[in-house]
Amino acid sequence: MMSSKHFFALLFCSLVAASPSAAFQKEGCGAGDCRDCHAISKQEVAELLKDKVTEVLDVKRSEVPGLWDIEAIHDGKKVPLYIDFSKSYLISGSVIKLTDNEDVSQRRFVEMNRLDLSKIPLNDAVIIGDPKAARKIIVFDDPECTFCRKLHPEMEKTVQQHSDIAFYIKMFPLAMHPNAKTKAKAILCASTSGDNSKAVTLLSDALHGREVPAPSCESDQVEKNIALAKELNISSTPTLIMPDGRVLPGYKTANKIVEALEEK
Repeated sequence: MMSSKHFFALLFCSLVAASPSAAFQKEGCGAGDCRDCHAISKQEVAELLKDKVTEVLDVKRSEVPGLWDIEAIHDGKKVPLYIDFSKSYLISGSVIKLTDNEDVSQRRFVEMNRLDLSKIPLNDAVIIGDPKAARKIIVFDDPECTFCRKLHPEMEKTVQQHSDIAFYIKMFPLAMHPNAKTKAKAILCASTSGDNSKAVTLLSDALHGREVPAPSCESDQVEKNIALAKELNISSTPTLIMPDGRVLPGYKTANKIVEALEEK
């Protein structure tokens, strides 16, 4: 006859084996990553966002727990969005990592909007640094832009400290600066004629409010640059384009420029 001790031991083992918590130990949410219990397809996301975005390009699990990363097109640009696991909430805007204050959304936006540098001709560019430098940064610049004026000393500082870096400046006068177009043409006449040092001087004069002579040639290069900027979704100055195609709008210090270059 089975003793009561053995009976209760067998009963306990049977109950544990049959309990829901034990059943989920191998293949359930309690055993591993809760994200394993959730799934969503690109088609499902497209249906959820059909009135909000033009196209859904990619869906993957986010580094942020409880969210999916969505790569979509809105207003002609690729944008990062987030949908929660309940599929009830859409999140847009900045997601900040508290450990180092990194803007995760901004990083994703920059990564997904890399440009093809082969689409940007450089034969008209004003060059700061050694033209043979291995690392080339393209800058869309306005000769009357206040922040461009702040950026130029930082570019000069960068090439002084790093001989392998050069800046290729594309003239992109904004409509908000009515005299910038004529000045840009004068600068481009010098650069396209092969006189880069004169072009650099004229650009510096323009940025500092000094008089710039009238254009010495007939050229439609400024108009071509404006059309190119529109095609590339560049709308502000200064805008820096890294050698790997990342687009970084706005003024940057020399240290920040070098840091951006060295980011993996």
